[in-house]
Amino acid sequence: MEQRRLGRSGLMVPVLSFGTGTFGGRGEFFQAWGSTDVAEASRLIDICLDAGLNMFDSADVYSGGAAEEVLGAALKGRRDKVLISTKATFRAGEGANDVGSSRIHLTRSVEAALKRLGTDYIDLFQLHGFDAITPVEETLSTLDDLVRAGKIRYVGCSNFSGWHLMKSLAAAERYNLPRYVAHQAYYSLIGRDYEWELMPLGLDQGVGAVVWSPLGWGRLTGKIRRGQPLPESSRLHKTADMGPPVPDEQVYRVVEAMDAIAKETGKTIPQIALNWLLQRPTVANIIVGARNEEQLKQNLGAVGWNLTPEQVATLDEASTVTLAYPYWHQRGFTERNPAPV
Repeated sequence: MEQRRLGRSGLMVPVLSFGTGTFGGRGEFFQAWGSTDVAEASRLIDICLDAGLNMFDSADVYSGGAAEEVLGAALKGRRDKVLISTKATFRAGEGANDVGSSRIHLTRSVEAALKRLGTDYIDLFQLHGFDAITPVEETLSTLDDLVRAGKIRYVGCSNFSGWHLMKSLAAAERYNLPRYVAHQAYYSLIGRDYEWELMPLGLDQGVGAVVWSPLGWGRLTGKIRRGQPLPESSRLHKTADMGPPVPDEQVYRVVEAMDAIAKETGKTIPQIALNWLLQRPTVANIIVGARNEEQLKQNLGAVGWNLTPEQVATLDEASTVTLAYPYWHQRGFTERNPAPV
C-alpha cells in the first residue's frame, strides 16, 4: 500500500482509507448504506490491515454516532496500529449549540467522539462543513486548544468552497493557528468540479485531498448501464436525491469508456475509477467503503498498478463537461494560468 504525505504536513497516510458510513445502520438513510456490526467490522479491519490500509474515517452524524462506536469497539487492542479520522459540524442534537464550528460545539463534539471511539486522541479531525456564522478565528483557536491538549493531531475540513478554505488558511497564518492539511472533498469521474477551484488551491497551499464517494455515489460500480433498470440491491433507490447530482447520459458515457479500458486491463469498473483518481494532483487518500468482504477486496485491487497515459486521456475526454464561469474563461489564458490537470 503506497503511502503519501498529507498536504503540507509530516503525516504519511495510505492512498486508500476505509470509510465507516456502513457501520451501525441506524436510521433509514444509513441503513440503506449498510448495517455492519462489531464482529463484521473487525473482520473487514483485519483485511484492511493485512493489505496495508491502516486509516479509518468516520463522523459523528454517521448513524447518529453508532459508526464511531462500532469502529472503536472493532479497533480495541490495536489503536496504535491505525490512523483514525472523524468529522463534526453538522447538527448533532436539538439544542441551539448542537451544530456548527463554535468553540462550545467543537469541544463537545471532540469529547463525545473520543468517548465513542474509545481512544484519547484523534489523528485527523475535520470540519464536516463550513460554518459561516462562527468567526474562523474562533474555530481555529478552538482547534489549536484541542491540538495542544493532545486530543487531536492534525486538522482538516470537508465540503468547503475555495474562499472558505483560503480564508481559513489566511487566518491560520496570520495568528499562528493550526493549518488545514486535508480537504475531504467529493471527486469522481462523474464529478470533476473539484478540479476547477479546489485543486489549484490545494496545489498552491499544500492541502491534500481526501476523496469521498470516489464511485460517484454508487453510480460507478459497473451495475448501472444504458437501457437497463437500476439493480434492486442499489442504495440509489433510497439515497439518489441526497447525493451528488449527475445526468444519466454522463454516467452512461463514462461507464462505456471504462468498459473498453476494463477489457484492455482486466480490471473492474470500480478499480479503474479509483486508479484514475490516484493519478490526479493533490489526491493523498481515497475513502473506500464496503458492505462486505467481496466489495472491500475489489476496492483494494485498485492499487499496485496504473492506467496508461492513453487510458487516462480517454477517461478525461469521456468525463469532461462544460465549465462554469469563470473557469471556462480562464482556460483561454493557460499560458500564465494553467489548468491543474
